[in-house]
Amino acid sequence: MEHLDGALRPYPWGSRTLLAQLRGEPAPTAQPEAELWFGAHPGSPSRINGTGLDEIIAADPVGALGERVAAQHDGELPFLVKLLAADAPLSIQAHPSREQAEDGFARENAEGIPLQDPRRNYKDPNPKPELIVALTTFRALAGFRPPAKTAELFQALRAPELDRYASLLPAGESDDALRALFTTLISLPQQARSSLLDAVSDAAAAVVEAGDAEEWIVDTASVFLELSRRYPGDVGAFAALLLNLVTLEPGEAAFLGAGQLHAYLSGLGVEVMWNSDNVLRGGLTTKHVDVGELVRVLDFAPLDSPRARRVDTAEGSVFDLPVDSFSVSGHTLSGETPLTVDTDGPAIVLCTAGEAVSGDFVLRPAQAAWIAANEAPVTFTAAGEQAAELFVATA
Repeated sequence: MEHLDGALRPYPWGSRTLLAQLRGEPAPTAQPEAELWFGAHPGSPSRINGTGLDEIIAADPVGALGERVAAQHDGELPFLVKLLAADAPLSIQAHPSREQAEDGFARENAEGIPLQDPRRNYKDPNPKPELIVALTTFRALAGFRPPAKTAELFQALRAPELDRYASLLPAGESDDALRALFTTLISLPQQARSSLLDAVSDAAAAVVEAGDAEEWIVDTASVFLELSRRYPGDVGAFAALLLNLVTLEPGEAAFLGAGQLHAYLSGLGVEVMWNSDNVLRGGLTTKHVDVGELVRVLDFAPLDSPRARRVDTAEGSVFDLPVDSFSVSGHTLSGETPLTVDTDGPAIVLCTAGEAVSGDFVLRPAQAAWIAANEAPVTFTAAGEQAAELFVATA
């Protein structure tokens, strides 16, 4: 078992306080700290004593991953663990399915687009389903809201300029109608877009000021105003009109599968996903936006709730996920109660509170351990009186 040196991503939307406070270091930091990656993605691999985890795995795939995982995933670590700290909204985005990722990666390779080119959509041939577990209050737009609820929102806004678009909303749960409405809004010409954004902003401000609508409607109107202020004239603000607004409290989680449109808004969380960096963006960003490709990969089926179910076990809890590339569990260690990580594959153990020890090995908040398949089992206990919080990702 070894400490993983995470790869820090200083994206502009990152927080200057959340990760520093988790580490117990002075804040604010000199630059935004958006994501801390623990994994073997070639774009930003974690390091062990200066050597990339991707190189370590490549040198001994079976020893690192175990025979089962090495065979199933072609000698590559199939998951990636992140700490994500958002002080401002992320882009409106979605991630491809396996087939879409393979096709897109091959197509952009054939077109000769370098992997580091900002126009590149597909950095690898992998899908990117993801779980986000809140460490603080965490807000997100996630998945298309059922059309009947969106119709309620449009009625509450009382913006005549929205009426022509409200007519596209289906009476039932129609994927095609949601596709038509979203595609129409996100493709509006500049003048029509500006006029509609201004009209909806005025209507949303009136709803927030009055405060007499249902709470979810007032909250959604407030988020629309927040996005419009941060990204003036950006078509991505329309996402707030169509997507579920979700607030996760610490310990709660959301899961987003292939093609589900989302934008994380604020908060600190643990994110576990397939080992991929494929992102299709539609707005709320200065990065490359490809509306056509985004629409092509989107799943327009309404999503009642993106929340992930957490199932209690003898040693903690496991998140019930519809994927076979990774599993995630959460554990609170106190006193003499141990946690034993025993798997035939690799594991990444992330500490988010307190201290956990295994012999002379110590994990502190924002630190992660790499446990190769040939090193299990490994047992952790809490150090001192404070409980230790650990997340374990395995394949």
